[in-house]
Amino acid sequence: MIHWIIAPVLLPALLAPILGVVMRHDITLSRVASLFGTTLLLVVAIRLAFLAGDGDIHVYRLGNWPAPFGIVLVLDRLSALMVLLTAGLALVVLVHAVATGWDARGRHFHTLFQFQLMGICGAFLTGDVFNLFVFFEVLLIASYGLMIHSGGRERIRAGLQYVVMNLAGSTLFLFALGTLYASIGTLNIADMAVRIAALPADEAALVRVAAMLLIVVFAVKAALFPVQFWLPATYANAPAPVAAMFAIMTKVGAYAILRVHTTAFGPGIPATEGLADSWLFPAAIITIAIGAFGVLGARRLMPMIAFSVVGSMGTVMVAVAVFTPAATTAALYYLVHSTFAAACLFLVADLVVTRRAGDSLTPLPATVQNGLFAALFFGAAIGMAGMPPLSGFLGKLLVLDALRDPATLAWAWTAVLAGSLLTIVGFARAGSALFWRSTSLPPPTDEARHDTATVAEVAPSMVAIAMLAALSVFAGPVAGYMEATSAQLFDRDLYIGAVLPPAETATPADPAPPAEGD
Repeated sequence: MIHWIIAPVLLPALLAPILGVVMRHDITLSRVASLFGTTLLLVVAIRLAFLAGDGDIHVYRLGNWPAPFGIVLVLDRLSALMVLLTAGLALVVLVHAVATGWDARGRHFHTLFQFQLMGICGAFLTGDVFNLFVFFEVLLIASYGLMIHSGGRERIRAGLQYVVMNLAGSTLFLFALGTLYASIGTLNIADMAVRIAALPADEAALVRVAAMLLIVVFAVKAALFPVQFWLPATYANAPAPVAAMFAIMTKVGAYAILRVHTTAFGPGIPATEGLADSWLFPAAIITIAIGAFGVLGARRLMPMIAFSVVGSMGTVMVAVAVFTPAATTAALYYLVHSTFAAACLFLVADLVVTRRAGDSLTPLPATVQNGLFAALFFGAAIGMAGMPPLSGFLGKLLVLDALRDPATLAWAWTAVLAGSLLTIVGFARAGSALFWRSTSLPPPTDEARHDTATVAEVAPSMVAIAMLAALSVFAGPVAGYMEATSAQLFDRDLYIGAVLPPAETATPADPAPPAEGD
């Protein structure tokens, strides 16, 4: 076994209690340790990405117990990509939080941040749905604390809504796990794939119920209609660095749908094939519309960005819902793009809002470095809206190209193109109010901050925009990696063969026969 695979879970899990117990009274020491640990996590993630690039699926068996009896972590191209995305985003966000002083405005920021990284990385690496639930709860508990970091009435109210919604999702998750285990006797994803494939369609009613419950739970995490309403208030009221880190949280839901549905529930499995396709696609279309109209109608900057995240998740899910390798390739490319685009918008918004009297989209006196902030906002906005030359344009082209089937073409193309147009208009209106019309007003009053942003404060936003540019410049190699990732994801036999011992795959529904002489 390759012990590097457990490092993205183990590293933040060990660092978090040290930060919380030993370093909690020394903010400087906490910052150094947290930055060092997150940088080390990024190095490990890069190592795992190279390891997964050989096309093999690597399995880490805790305690050397074979699946499905023991806990397994599975490293393939998809999980390595998501861990790398998480680590890269985390370092960018953490530098911003330290540079702007957000981490010192409440207690235990760095401890909660590391626990959240543990939960997210564990969710991407786990090989069974019960531990997916466990890691979901770890990252959600940490996110509750981060959500209300630095306090405030509106933040507490939004945090309560966030907690209630996710507790309801966790309850449904437990119901789904109980139903699934009662039906097939396993929660290991590879073992589920084997047993469900051998299950006659007329005996799969409970499995179909469990599968639908899981899809609903993952849709809650992905902020997909009709359970998307928690996201705008949560992201708009969270501290800006926390909202930027939350850009990866919705992607956990999309990842879970891709991983569990593609491997265990279809396509190609008679008992559950087509179960989610019939409603995921229309839900994604409506999600795009909600996000676009939310951006157009927003009267405050932070809610506008939150609605743009909703719209971007609709674009990701409209490709995921087709469940074909080509559409999944497009979805993965756009998923990476939208994560950095959303994070960049929240980080830039933080630089602007803290130097204005609130985040209202009404003309106010220009802030210091108005031109710099306008350029950063313009870059992040065209990335999120999907305009050239940044990667959002290429990502949406890939999505549209993958959805040329007559059954999906009209709805998908109309939603994506019309949603992009409304998003462009909304961001243009916001940019005009924030940066252009503000220049004709008198100098700012004492209510606004007059200090200029330091290099350390601006650098994370610039790095995020640079990532969007790099995704565009290297679109060919990146799309090639995504294509190989999709092909591996849809190769169910490869995944099963890597996770389960040969005896398990030979007799899917029954125990392996005893060896001679037993």
